[in-house]
Amino acid sequence: MAQTVLEMGTLFPEKLVTDVFGKVAGKSSLAKLSQQIPLAFVGNKLMTFSMDDEVNLVGESEQKSYANPTVASTSIVPVKVEYGFRVSNEFLYATEEEKIDILSRFSEGFANKVARGLDIMAMHGVNPRTGESASALADKNFDSLSTQTVTTTSGKEDEDITSAIALFDASDKYDVNGLAMAKAYRTALGKLKVSDTSNMALFPELTWGAEIESLNGLKADVNSTVSFNSSSDLALIGDFDYFKWGYAKEVPMEVIPYGDPDGQGDLKRHNQVFIRAEAYIGWGILDGEAFARIVGA
Repeated sequence: MAQTVLEMGTLFPEKLVTDVFGKVAGKSSLAKLSQQIPLAFVGNKLMTFSMDDEVNLVGESEQKSYANPTVASTSIVPVKVEYGFRVSNEFLYATEEEKIDILSRFSEGFANKVARGLDIMAMHGVNPRTGESASALADKNFDSLSTQTVTTTSGKEDEDITSAIALFDASDKYDVNGLAMAKAYRTALGKLKVSDTSNMALFPELTWGAEIESLNGLKADVNSTVSFNSSSDLALIGDFDYFKWGYAKEVPMEVIPYGDPDGQGDLKRHNQVFIRAEAYIGWGILDGEAFARIVGA
């Protein structure tokens, strides 16, 4: 009976899948600042309408006019990510309850890595493990699609944010509703003082590496993924209604008792088994002009 947990290609129990992606929202800046959508295994296509014209007032017996909306579509196709590691083969002989406990702890770590992976891939278009550009992500990352940038000025980081927001002032289309920033940028903002003669912090909520939910009323999050892989990015700001993400609920998990699945030597020889999980996660940047990046000098 206990061996059914070890069948190849079995799925994570539904509770663990829910648990995994419930934690993703707390570990990913993009997931925290944007809206999750149901994602089909074969992907979704989202339609967007740019309605630049206002509604038309029609008087009694007057002729109605025609608006000129721009219609575009964005395909959200899930990509597969995997994470695996070795454990002692004592796992094979554990009770059903012990195995579920081990997998629950594994799911927590897996959630953290999937969440970071979502940010890293969507922000920078690279493979999270290798840090190398991935062709599959070439047209679905902020570094490529968000062309609006503000170059930071040391000691005036608060003005960087004001300048970035000003890029959207002339538009009725976008509302700035989120800010994701690198840890180093949080530190820089935390060092700013109210004035040259004051020792009072301009943003006291950012001192000592504190976690934040908002900054000056703007929804915000701090994450090392923003500047991952020595990226020059310091912050991403904009209308996060134009970013959607989701996951396919099938999350395969397998326990591999034989062979050398990771190139680290024969499992049996080392008295080990290999646990691997896969997830299918997708996202869409509906309009790159809805975002701006603050970058290093």
